[in-house]
Amino acid sequence: MASRSVNKVILVGNLGRDAETKFTPSGVSMTRFSVATGRRYKDQATGEWKEETDWSNVIFWRAENLAPYLTKGKQVYVEGRLQTRSYEDKDGQKKYSTEVVADDVILLGGRGGEGGGGDAGFNQEPRMMSGPRASAPRPASTPSSGGGSPFDAGISDDDVPF
Repeated sequence: MASRSVNKVILVGNLGRDAETKFTPSGVSMTRFSVATGRRYKDQATGEWKEETDWSNVIFWRAENLAPYLTKGKQVYVEGRLQTRSYEDKDGQKKYSTEVVADDVILLGGRGGEGGGGDAGFNQEPRMMSGPRASAPRPASTPSSGGGSPFDAGISDDDVPF
């Protein structure tokens, strides 16, 4: 009997802190950062709109030149997988940590970005960083001969579902 499973995570959110890069004893770089994602929902009991923020810790291997671009407040797209690991704390108790191991990270702009506005991701060409498992480099987007951004296809913020 063949079974299938999927472990895929896609996050679009804002960085909660500046990224930090460290190196393993064998010299492999590991960049860590946190991403805040939010949702808005209507409370069934009161009818009021409420906001909720979730924080995800992200690890990106072999991307030592990435940290200077990943600064607090910038909007990013992260694609990867969930990984849970266990460790013992200083009191000897077993603890568990679930993290996103990123395969791709794309800088979208937004808060803290060069554009400063909330729609900066649609007015600028994003920067993409691929992890070691990326099969082939993706070509950079170029504006069409008609001018304008490749992301400006008559879509406003009201058309985006998130």
